[in-house]
Amino acid sequence: MQKITERIIECTVNSDVGSVRADKYFASKLDDVSRSRLQCAFEAGLVTFDNVVIDKRFKLTKSGHLRAVLEEPDLSTVPVAVAIPLEIIYEDEVIVVINKVAGMITHPGNGTSDDTLVHALLHHTGGILSSIGAPDRPGIVHRLDKETSGLIVVAKTDLAHHKLAYAFADRDIYKSYNALVLGVPKMQSGSIKMPIGRHPVVRTRMSVQVNGLPAHTDWRVVEKYGEAASLVNCVIHSGRTHQIRVHMSHFNHCLLGDKSYGYKDHSLQSVEVPRVMLHSTELKLRHPKSNELMHFHAAIPADFNQVIKKLKII
Repeated sequence: MQKITERIIECTVNSDVGSVRADKYFASKLDDVSRSRLQCAFEAGLVTFDNVVIDKRFKLTKSGHLRAVLEEPDLSTVPVAVAIPLEIIYEDEVIVVINKVAGMITHPGNGTSDDTLVHALLHHTGGILSSIGAPDRPGIVHRLDKETSGLIVVAKTDLAHHKLAYAFADRDIYKSYNALVLGVPKMQSGSIKMPIGRHPVVRTRMSVQVNGLPAHTDWRVVEKYGEAASLVNCVIHSGRTHQIRVHMSHFNHCLLGDKSYGYKDHSLQSVEVPRVMLHSTELKLRHPKSNELMHFHAAIPADFNQVIKKLKII
């Protein structure tokens, strides 16, 4: 188990700053903070300028106060290699694409055990993973929630990690998910563009907030199950924590099994829902070495299909 503590870092921006991106300014002032950890803070909405949440692209043009809350791992508990089965979709000398099973945590954190994706990857690759994010997140460029299944790409070299991270930041990577949601949307498709930030009361949750970070989700109904539920495909154009879960819940169609965002045990009394019904089904990206456009698919898993079968007969 790895203990995670919070570290608050602060920085005064002088009036002669000119015009510079917030992430680059912060990085230039803090030699002992990795860019990946700083990036995680931006993505989680934990970086502010004069008490207003900002993203990494925010341009500093005047004097003010930068503040970030960083997760700091206990370095005495570095993750070790553990022989855990993985479904490898693709692998070469610089990247690995995995079809992550539901229930597996992406990387060590507060209260986790030695059974995360990182532990499994350290064994599978013989420790050949990007050093960025080490010791607790080697190779991890993006994350999937514990109960979310599906595609995730991991970097084996630092150069690949940097290129993939920039591609995610610039929204050059296509990410498509399938979700089972409660009820049936009135429209066949739509786009949700609502900012997301840390929930003001429950720190483990996110919420739609006026001062949150920009978030964009396109959705379309794939199949309807009476008026009880729907299969929805979601394409995300940003990578906010819990983005699909927050957006669909705000849209009054929470994901089946997602008790953090509105699902109740009695919502579908005749259907047992084992987890949050979200699956990363499609990923398109440029290979960080060859620049070749690569397209990956992960079929809907058995537990997801089982819920669909039950929904068809209620």
